[in-house]
Amino acid sequence: MHCLLDKSPLEAGTLYRLLSGTICPRPIAWVATQDRQGNANLAPFSFFNVVSVDPPVLGFSPLQNGQGRSKDTVRNLEENPECVVHISSEALVDALNATSASLSPGEDEFMLAGLEKAAMAGVSVPRIASAPVAFGCRLRDIIRFGDQPMAGNLVLANVISLHLDDAIWDGRHVNLEVLNPLGRLAGSDYLRTTDRFALQRPG
Repeated sequence: MHCLLDKSPLEAGTLYRLLSGTICPRPIAWVATQDRQGNANLAPFSFFNVVSVDPPVLGFSPLQNGQGRSKDTVRNLEENPECVVHISSEALVDALNATSASLSPGEDEFMLAGLEKAAMAGVSVPRIASAPVAFGCRLRDIIRFGDQPMAGNLVLANVISLHLDDAIWDGRHVNLEVLNPLGRLAGSDYLRTTDRFALQRPG
């Protein structure tokens, strides 16, 4: 297949399947936010990565829904510019999947998934008490790519606090066997990190 998108544009659903099926595996940001009234929201996003180390900045991109409306996560960040980004372990995959459901604004995905809340240092938004890794963040910017269905909203968030289970971090290295992080492929497929190999970087 060869395609110039400006001459032969692909339908958004086709582009989504192509991009999500080839750009993988993708880490998952499990993002907690809170609206102006204090209602919590929790949702996973697989368009996610580290974008800066000093200062520490994370980036994730909620897509507009099928009607071209912003997700609760984006609306909440506009009202309360703080969030908590969790790295899920395989032990929490059922809860993570449950929070991908589309709920009405103000409904609490923590309750839906049976997750306990805990305070997160530096922000007003709660973290998932049982998540092994959490980053307390303050909104830096939202870069919008349009208001049509499936347009992205790139959220850039400054990391201002950390929560790490003691078994995960020894002060120098992350214990992946304990963390068991998950990655996303296309469709309904996830990926474990149980098969790994190393290559020496040149130079």
